[in-house]
Amino acid sequence: MTRKKYWFEKGIKDGVPIFLGYLAVSFTLGIAAKNYGLDAIEGTIMSLSNNTSAGEFAALGLIASGVTFKEMAITQAIINLRYLLMSFALSQKLETSTSLLQRLVLAFDVTDEIFGLSISVAGRLNPYYTYGLIVVSMPGWALGTMLGIFSGSILPAKLLSALSVALYGMFIAVIIPPTKKTKILGGIVIVSMIGSTIFTYTPVLNRISGGFRIIILTIVIASLAAWLFPIEQKKEGLAHVEA
Repeated sequence: MTRKKYWFEKGIKDGVPIFLGYLAVSFTLGIAAKNYGLDAIEGTIMSLSNNTSAGEFAALGLIASGVTFKEMAITQAIINLRYLLMSFALSQKLETSTSLLQRLVLAFDVTDEIFGLSISVAGRLNPYYTYGLIVVSMPGWALGTMLGIFSGSILPAKLLSALSVALYGMFIAVIIPPTKKTKILGGIVIVSMIGSTIFTYTPVLNRISGGFRIIILTIVIASLAAWLFPIEQKKEGLAHVEA
């Protein structure tokens, strides 16, 4: 088995829970898209090309308001600023032999969950692992949107409410295992939660957009953690996988 095939298949396997989570959560997005006048084809294409719940929900409101493309582009850039930092982190995590084209393909679908699994890989990240995650999870988001447009309106309100928080539960499931391995990481997660709460309820600070909040907290907390608790890089490989 080649390294590419090994990591790609592992990515597909690990991406199944993301697929299921996306399928459930994007139901509500499909219902919203239908209410704003999008048909199944338009909603599916939107979810295939823009895998971000906050960005898509905001886009639907902007479409309904009839804003210009420029205004929509600026709004999306602000809402999704956190993915810029995630991409920076992944670029440092990738194997040095990863080409520019491979990096661009990977950058197309950097979501919270895909980033969480990719960054937790021991040692250097083989891009084919993330490709596997993308291949299996991205269709789930688009399929859920399409199903939501077709049949979401007939689901009970309580079920839709449950589906809307499923994504957060899945993301928690991504970060819990690594925190069990080191108390430092667990402490960083707690500090991050406290910082986010402060930004949410403190006057003036709560006026900062969600994207900027995440960037500020990430830079400050990650920098302090790297300074206070530096980690030595270790070379790791797969002895049973061919080059």
